Amino acid sequence: MTRKILIADDHHVVRIGTAMILEKNFDDLEIDFAETYYEVKQKVKTETFDLVILDIELPGSILKSMVKEIKKIDEKILILIFTSHTENIAIQYIQEGANGFLNKLSDSETFVKTINAIFKDGYYYPPQVMHEIVTGMKKKNPTETLSEREFQVFNLLAKGNGNLEIANVLDIQESTVGTYKRRVYQKLKITNLVELLKIYNEIH
Repeated sequence: MTRKILIADDHHVVRIGTAMILEKNFDDLEIDFAETYYEVKQKVKTETFDLVILDIELPGSILKSMVKEIKKIDEKILILIFTSHTENIAIQYIQEGANGFLNKLSDSETFVKTINAIFKDGYYYPPQVMHEIVTGMKKKNPTETLSEREFQVFNLLAKGNGNLEIANVLDIQESTVGTYKRRVYQKLKITNLVELLKIYNEIH
């Protein structure tokens, strides 16, 4: 079965070098190139590719939004982010639906291993990225989403203060406390004080 790969990179040396490694290590490949994001979209719309090897700094790039946009054109297409950026940005691209992430400084052996894994398993993430994913899956403190003022209101509510008492402590209007309280409830995805107290007790 012939697999079609689109190498999307605006650097000629990268395109040719990547193609050479692929042709040396894989049989039955058909390789095409794109130098701009517009060209990527046009090619994906008119042809069927198994894999796009995508540089995130293409001319016309919309960064991580490219992943969803390409998948919207062809939901079955596999996307490998191939970039000079380090792995600390990988998670946001994976969350958008990227099937793999690889730094351009990786050696050819790692590159071949990556392509093999993507075709075999549907994904490949380097060890550093896997560590980030696992760490991110661990339960985060929900109050991290609150602003400093919202966190103050959260703590005062948990300690049994009403809106008037909180207004006096923070020297703000009672109506403003109500606004902050609504925001706290929305951000923590809770509807009552019992749920708020449960979160408070979990983090103390």
